[in-house]
Amino acid sequence: MLVDGELLDVSGHVIDYDRMFFATGGLAGLRQLLDESAATLPRVVDADRIGPPVARPGKVICIGLNYADHAAESGAPIPTEPIIFMKGSDTVVGPNDDVRIPRGSLKTDYEVELAVVIGAEARYLGSEAEAAAAIAGFSISNDVSEREYQLERSGGQWDKGKSCETFNPLGPWLVTADEVGDPQRLGMFVDVNGQPRQRGRTSTMIFGVHELVHYVSQFMVLEPGDLINTGTPPGVGMAMDPPAYLREGDVVELSIEQLGRQRQRLVRAP
Repeated sequence: MLVDGELLDVSGHVIDYDRMFFATGGLAGLRQLLDESAATLPRVVDADRIGPPVARPGKVICIGLNYADHAAESGAPIPTEPIIFMKGSDTVVGPNDDVRIPRGSLKTDYEVELAVVIGAEARYLGSEAEAAAAIAGFSISNDVSEREYQLERSGGQWDKGKSCETFNPLGPWLVTADEVGDPQRLGMFVDVNGQPRQRGRTSTMIFGVHELVHYVSQFMVLEPGDLINTGTPPGVGMAMDPPAYLREGDVVELSIEQLGRQRQRLVRAP
């Protein structure tokens, strides 16, 4: 737990940040622990690796073409309803872990996205206020995509280009919803090898965060710990002229205001 710039070790009180943690009031328990015992919690001195802030989500639900300017650069019409697709939950890795380029891939791409972490079971939500109450917090997702698999070899759906191993770095933090406040006012940034690529703001989403959670709950049950990736702003490699896809050795850095920063190196799949 990050408190006032210090990393506190709560492993003696929490097994992991997983479905059971959120379903049993884990966030409230952490707040109580902080109020009662912050001074006595061990400090994390040496953290060689940060894992994802949610352990193996039950579902990774993604929203396609949810920024008007990204839809335009993709040559796609503005959606009239949210486009939903799924990623394998085993794509979720730590925020600074290597991203593996699939065997034979020539079109691996990056996408910075605001990730919504569900905190309570939600089905057929009746309003956006109910949707807001079901959110545990927010994080950064890199919705890594293989464009040939996604678009040229798709068979009519996108999952093939979205579910390769390591294709969803997540984190570093899960920032609780109360601390983030309005999720529609956050700046989003991607640099590749130190060069600016994506620049955007969550205010330009076509469908806002609370609207999306409400919408998705009409089609599937959202469980604690589920992840919703809410779409990406313009500047992806596919849309550059000429296209600028990721290659072995490239370094991708992503950040969202209030949520921290990720950094991944591209490596070949074993």
